[in-house]
Amino acid sequence: MADRAAASTPSTPLADLAAAVPGGRLVGADDGRGPDVTGVTLDSRAVARGDLYAALPGARAHGADFAHDARAAGAVAVLTDAEGERRLRAAGQDLPVVVAPDPRAVVGDLAARVHRTGTHRGDGPGPLLLGITGTNGKTTTAYLLEGALAAAGRTTGLVGTVETRVAGEVVASARTTPEAPVLHALLARMARAGVDVAALEVSSHALSLHRVDGLVVDVAGFTNLSQDHLDFHDGMEDYFAAKASLFTPERSRRGVVVVDDAWGRRLAQQASVPVTTVATAAGTPADWTAEVAPDGVGPTGTDFVLAGPDGARLLLRAPLPGAFNVANTALAAVVLLEAGLAADEVVGGLSQAGSVPGRLELVAPPAAPDGTPLAALPRVLVDYAHTPDAVAAALAAVRPSTAGRLVVVLGAGGDRDRGKRGPMGAAAARAADVVVVTDDNPRSEEPAAVRAAVLAGATSPGGRDPLAPPAPATVLEVGDRARALRAALDAAGPDGTVLVAGKGHERGQEVAGVVHPFDDRDEVRAALAAAAAGGSESEDA
Repeated sequence: MADRAAASTPSTPLADLAAAVPGGRLVGADDGRGPDVTGVTLDSRAVARGDLYAALPGARAHGADFAHDARAAGAVAVLTDAEGERRLRAAGQDLPVVVAPDPRAVVGDLAARVHRTGTHRGDGPGPLLLGITGTNGKTTTAYLLEGALAAAGRTTGLVGTVETRVAGEVVASARTTPEAPVLHALLARMARAGVDVAALEVSSHALSLHRVDGLVVDVAGFTNLSQDHLDFHDGMEDYFAAKASLFTPERSRRGVVVVDDAWGRRLAQQASVPVTTVATAAGTPADWTAEVAPDGVGPTGTDFVLAGPDGARLLLRAPLPGAFNVANTALAAVVLLEAGLAADEVVGGLSQAGSVPGRLELVAPPAAPDGTPLAALPRVLVDYAHTPDAVAAALAAVRPSTAGRLVVVLGAGGDRDRGKRGPMGAAAARAADVVVVTDDNPRSEEPAAVRAAVLAGATSPGGRDPLAPPAPATVLEVGDRARALRAALDAAGPDGTVLVAGKGHERGQEVAGVVHPFDDRDEVRAALAAAAAGGSESEDA
């Protein structure tokens, strides 16, 4: 973190860290103690004075090859494996080295020791930790938690996909769950800032790659599980096992699990920490159940009753439409209860929680100074949906409040799970009236090839959703994403809805290794302004 060198960070002798590494050895510390360490980093470009530089083996390079840069920036020692040690000596590097059989597996624990956080916090200050995992809904649930806690008067922290916040100060997020040294430095920063409670998104990558090592969350929450990240995990069982590892004594103290799907029910049975269950699906037994009244469903959210033990009944509102957001809100409520908040704090706090960037985010059309729309234009919502289940759920959420045609704009990410591309297209074509297939983040792949996989599913969807009209969806291919958005507005008409899926809050589009500035919300605003001025543009497939 940028403030590590300036902060009053405690120091830890390198020998003490080496002694904590199973099978580790300390090399090059002539006094047997080594230098004092005040931070840990995996990135040679982010080294601060006093850091232990963790030089890990990678797919393309070994971190030991960048030790010279780390030393120049102030690193006082290196953590690496035997191959890293060999490379360091061959390069003439003479920094003290802690050699570990698997340095990635110990870096989280060492970072916790250095920062006095997580499992090594002792009696020191630090926030209560609420960790949320699952395929879809992590960000929304974490935002609801943080917003409700802030409304209840707590000093809060947030670590997640969109951003990281420390007592109200925004810190950029590079990934859903940061690497362990960054996470522990963040927790130390939160402790210094007086943060009471922090909400963390915990990805399956984080659980598999030791990013949350050295950490035990006080309450873990599970949203759902569906196909995603199978480019990384060896099938759904491996993906589930990664998520389930959060619900063990090594990683959490207690759990709250949504049991609407079979994976959630299985997790509730096999978790090795105490678990409280939540259900929104009718007829699913659980400790807490959400009951939605027929008149409780609206275009901007859902009113429901959360019924629990001993006759408890909480009147809640999901601040976004869709059944999945009822589940997210119910999960947030029970996590807050398990964290010690009173029922009235939970109800009041959630009622004041703000919107979530890029999650069914309504893009306001151009309007006159008095708020009157300048033209009759379709409703446009931007959402991060990038899995088959998420696409289906988002479309189901907006269909009931759509008077005209429902249009979805979507693509699929390159260099990611290829198996979900066709199912995403099929989910879109089953539920929407018009599907505009475009580029998402092609990354290093040929954009047309990624689109072709989505199109294959969209043109063979295998039926129609019960909520959708029986006529099959019209499928268009418009590679340029900005033009695709304009084509979608034309296709929707003034009483229609456009769902822009896939990128949500993202502010760039990665093509061939270059991230170009691109924010769906800004592009939609420009397209709406052009349409209001009579300058809309359509493009045929």
